[in-house]
Amino acid sequence: MLSLGNSPKYKNQRVAVFIDVQNLYHSARAIYQKRVDFKELLTDAVGQRQLIRAFAYVVRTKTGEEKPFFEALEKLGIEMRVKDLQEYYGGMKKADWDVGIAVDAIKTSQIVDVVVIASGDGDYIPLVEYLKNQGRRVEVIAFGRSTSSKLKEVTDEFVDLDENPKKYLLRG
Repeated sequence: MLSLGNSPKYKNQRVAVFIDVQNLYHSARAIYQKRVDFKELLTDAVGQRQLIRAFAYVVRTKTGEEKPFFEALEKLGIEMRVKDLQEYYGGMKKADWDVGIAVDAIKTSQIVDVVVIASGDGDYIPLVEYLKNQGRRVEVIAFGRSTSSKLKEVTDEFVDLDENPKKYLLRG
């Protein structure tokens, strides 16, 4: 675990977790050809602290094959934010949650001490800087190999899932 900054962890801290499912899914697929164990990820993101809210930002396809996955996340107590996959002329597909995650993180930061962003996307750098300026501890948990190096630098703590991939990936 790479620790940056000097804002420590305390048991009484209130934590909110924001999971960029697409980012982690594609990283795990590209690097390991596996899927993420979100239960393990959430457990480690919170640690001994108090979870206030956890959000997963997901994309719904026309076929609906992701329904069991969504139900599994809800059973973990994770609130779902669902967006339909946009399909454009020419076959391009898009489902970007960056702005939605940023808005929810800013709103929720009013009631927590710590914001955990589960994503390696460098687009979150301004969000991390803003939240830190508001006095929040900001942690990022993601696969180091596919995480923006600047994002790793600006966060209070970066938890690299690549350091123990077996723990954070589903078997099979």
